[in-house]
Amino acid sequence: MTAAEHPSALAAREVVTALVAHRVQDVVLAPGSRSAPLAYALAAAERAGWLRVHVRVDERVAGFVALGIARERPAAVVTTSGTAVANLHPAVLEAHHSGLPLVVLSADRPHEMRGVGANQTTDQPGIFGGAVRLAVEVPAADGAPRGVRSAVTRAVVAATGARSGDPGPVQVNVGFRDPLVPAAPWHPGAAPAAVPQLPRTEHGGGQALVDGTRRGVVVAGDGAGADAARLAESAGWPLLAEPSSGVRRSPHAVAAYRRVLAELGPAIEQVVVLGRPTLSRDVSALLARTDVPVVVAAPGPGWVDVSGTAAVVARGVAARGATDADWLRQWQEAGERAVRELLAASDPSGPTGPWVLRSVLSAAQPHTVVLGSSLTVRHADLAAPTGDDFTPARVVANRGLAGIDGTISTATGLALATRRPVRVVVGDLTFLHDVGGLARGVHEAEPDVQVVVLDDAGGGIFATLEHGRPEHAEVYPRFFGTAQQLDVGALAAGFGAAHSRVTSTAQLAEVLAAPVEGRSVVEVPLAAGR
Repeated sequence: MTAAEHPSALAAREVVTALVAHRVQDVVLAPGSRSAPLAYALAAAERAGWLRVHVRVDERVAGFVALGIARERPAAVVTTSGTAVANLHPAVLEAHHSGLPLVVLSADRPHEMRGVGANQTTDQPGIFGGAVRLAVEVPAADGAPRGVRSAVTRAVVAATGARSGDPGPVQVNVGFRDPLVPAAPWHPGAAPAAVPQLPRTEHGGGQALVDGTRRGVVVAGDGAGADAARLAESAGWPLLAEPSSGVRRSPHAVAAYRRVLAELGPAIEQVVVLGRPTLSRDVSALLARTDVPVVVAAPGPGWVDVSGTAAVVARGVAARGATDADWLRQWQEAGERAVRELLAASDPSGPTGPWVLRSVLSAAQPHTVVLGSSLTVRHADLAAPTGDDFTPARVVANRGLAGIDGTISTATGLALATRRPVRVVVGDLTFLHDVGGLARGVHEAEPDVQVVVLDDAGGGIFATLEHGRPEHAEVYPRFFGTAQQLDVGALAAGFGAAHSRVTSTAQLAEVLAAPVEGRSVVEVPLAAGR
């Protein structure tokens, strides 16, 4: 840096240096004018080997690509001022509810330009409201920038939950004055030394001890993790594991548990909840029961208790003793029967949603599968195998708010972060919501992402709800089904992705057995609601 360098360039370099010092390895950039100082600084830092930059033209796509990376490690996303910042809101909300370390770097005009009619200027600080763990403002500097590294440090610490135990998104709103182009190139040299990790502040709550001899179940929602499997296995209890719980491979996981609840649910004497269960009304009804003690394990400051019935909320749960083996056997045998009945009822003329999801989650590769919301993830929850037959090492779903936006971009971010292939399964409307996520700039890395599109002619999930009843037949098609006129192959080709159309289970098996290389779209037409 030289004394003659412009203040905006100096501030941007301080921001980038602080990010790298706090182990942020990936930054997603949506280009713009006001964010130009950050773009120049990031370009120089990437040339020096400090970090990787991923460029996306659409801010909403950029936000979800960063979200996908944040599932692996902290990630930052950079936008220019104005509506560009607002387009990050869906990804910020998902990061908030999923507890993902997403750092938003929003470029801004100087504060005196607000409220006077200046172009592309709005009140950006606090634009995300309560969805961020921290919002800090770095005012536009006239001279040497002050306090920049401190602001970024506090933001990254808040994003990672290093002290709070509550990771999530943060916003650093950085003002930049003209000129926005550096006076001279920046040659960063060696990367800054990593700042030591701050010790996490421990919170109260302790560990609850439950009576494992009572007939209980463990409900493992999104992100439950290995503790759910350990508890179920130590107590001898059935494990009701959602696909993105991380424990579907446990030998105690019960297939098609939603259907088994109707049969064996009345015999349950105790429930322990880990993660965030969101997929099943049957599970919601179980957790709303007042005749069964519900214990919630929540390592962070928040916890899941939608019905207000939780008897105990603790940081962790352990079992004393174990129930009889017959209890688990009943659940697993009932689950296997339910899956056989479900697949036997499938249409033999072609793939159905449950059949596709069971096939995807039984395939030998890839390492990571991303599931879209609505019917897709519910097909997986109902039909996916358990134990060793559940093959992906990792299953991800954006269940923080369960939106259908950004799913392809999330998968792209995961592929870029892990440098391994990712398969993502979505419905046709979810595909349409994020078809721009297929775009790849000519200077950007080619991600290995395969998008499997279940085309059930619109919002098929509504057919499973009260809106699909015969008395609403006049309203349903247009106002809920919303079938679209999509040429999936043409859309894929327009974005430079390979395309194939699968109309039989044999074709599906062939596609799933092939390696996932580059961007590809697999179109699977389904009968409505199948």
